[in-house]
Amino acid sequence: MTTVTVESIGVEAQPLVVLDDFAPDPDGLRRFAQAAEFAPAFNHFPGVRAALPTDYLAMQLPVIAAAAAEAFGRTGPITVVDASFSIVSTPTGELTIPQRLPHIDAFTEDRIALIHYLSPAGGDGTAFFRHRSTGFETVDDARRDLFFRHLDIELRHRGVPPPEYVLGDTPLFECIRTEPARYNRALLYRSWNLHSGAISPDNMLSADPGMGRLTVTGFLSIG
Repeated sequence: MTTVTVESIGVEAQPLVVLDDFAPDPDGLRRFAQAAEFAPAFNHFPGVRAALPTDYLAMQLPVIAAAAAEAFGRTGPITVVDASFSIVSTPTGELTIPQRLPHIDAFTEDRIALIHYLSPAGGDGTAFFRHRSTGFETVDDARRDLFFRHLDIELRHRGVPPPEYVLGDTPLFECIRTEPARYNRALLYRSWNLHSGAISPDNMLSADPGMGRLTVTGFLSIG
């Protein structure tokens, strides 16, 4: 049975939902992933993605809906914007500049991000950040122009980050929370939170679903 814990992130106190024992058959999801065809991801994700079983989100939507109502006050219909198996596998030397920074997935209140950890050893979790110069922990439509203006100036005058995954505090961002991965744990949070995978330097960055950081990543719109 899924255990639901609602916590908060940073001084803005944005909701973070931790769902342990999220899927009824995580081992079956791993077997499905190991037979799936992975391909390079789009939209700045640093790795590979593959299609999910067709019934994956249908089975989990009632749990997601109840958690979203409790944590975010969103009780309307759920639209799946995108969802897939995802594995972080890009070598550090090949990371683009956006992949070296915390990011936002969407700028509106209805958009909720899902990550479901499927590595039995747990592995690397998810980190959340505050932008030092603006103090922003979230970036919505009202903040986006100011945030990106500041970030552009900082990158031009202070230089781009080194070719590595962001982990912990950096000159431009303060890490305000790191939520550890755990097998069959899922997280829900608003897509406007500044966040990143907390990818450790000793991660093998394997694209093999049996060895790499296998997750499900999803983006939902909840009315």
